Amino acid sequence: MGKKIKFFDIYNQDKAVHNEYIKLLKNHFKKNDFILGNSVKVFEKNFSKFTKSKFSVSCANGTDALYLSLKSLNLPKNSEVIVPAMTWISTVLSIINNNLKPVLVDVNKYDALISLKDIKEKLSKKTKVILPVNLYGGIVDIKRIKQIIGKRKIFIIEDSAQAHGGKDDSGNHIGKFSNFSCYSFYPGKNLGCYGDGGMITTNSKKYYDKLNKLRNLGSVKKHKHDEIGVNSRLDTIQATLLNLKLKSLKGLNLKRKKIANFYKKNIKNDKINIINYTKNAVFHQYVILVKNRKNLIKLLEKNNIQFGLHYPVSINKLNCFKNIFKNQNFYNSEFIASNCLSIPIDPNLNFRDQKKICSILNSY
Repeated sequence: MGKKIKFFDIYNQDKAVHNEYIKLLKNHFKKNDFILGNSVKVFEKNFSKFTKSKFSVSCANGTDALYLSLKSLNLPKNSEVIVPAMTWISTVLSIINNNLKPVLVDVNKYDALISLKDIKEKLSKKTKVILPVNLYGGIVDIKRIKQIIGKRKIFIIEDSAQAHGGKDDSGNHIGKFSNFSCYSFYPGKNLGCYGDGGMITTNSKKYYDKLNKLRNLGSVKKHKHDEIGVNSRLDTIQATLLNLKLKSLKGLNLKRKKIANFYKKNIKNDKINIINYTKNAVFHQYVILVKNRKNLIKLLEKNNIQFGLHYPVSINKLNCFKNIFKNQNFYNSEFIASNCLSIPIDPNLNFRDQKKICSILNSY
């Protein structure tokens, strides 16, 4: 059977920073520095530099990043938010929990990114936000969405939970053309911490100031509360780790790209289609599409190769939303959900394991 090929090995990836991290943690313990401390401020500044954004506001997780971005807009109840039907549930929950109306559109069949054609068809007078998802590390063309919007007052919030360090096909950093870009630092992300964490980037001072209050119970000064906020803060312990790991993110993303290129060249099986990634994708997941997925899963398990499913159910088919999206069907999203399988793209995956994965896939 051989050794297990892990889907993602965060311990192995982070070994180089463990000693330094432990030293810094001891210092935090001595100073009782845990909530919105100096490390958080430093990380926010460093993340702004990395993403070429004017401002960054950290929060407790990626779901909250989306929720807070929408909340900061103070939109009328039931305002419409256009969102793809193939995404993680957090994207849609953030809309519903703001008393807004999610309007689902399909994704493109072979890149899994939001359909621009469907956006045009679903635009209405009630549309206040378009919320595209940079799924699997591929990057949506926000400039084209802005052209579709034209002179309408519609905000764009990018869900970039899977796209740390990504750029569009023209080389523009995520967030350049949107109002907000939202990130998750869940452990399995390209930039992950050892718990939950999130970030919102924006180029607006107005919304930066508002978000700083909203994430901290409506306050930036103790006992002075100007907004109806929530408790959603990135703790200093996680920010310290993220600061250390941010330094190596570019290099790790390049490793992911190298592995992706190897897969693209060496997976040769007519039964398998590979998601078409955008030019400057960061390959958070490497997703293949295959019929009779159960049979391939058995083959991978037999050969001790871990895998993932991102995601096996489209938004319109989730039980919790069955009454909201009743009788709505999205062919491409449902096709991807039924046929997708994510293979390992750990940036430190060795060459022997990459070859074995391709060999097993080709034998299917």
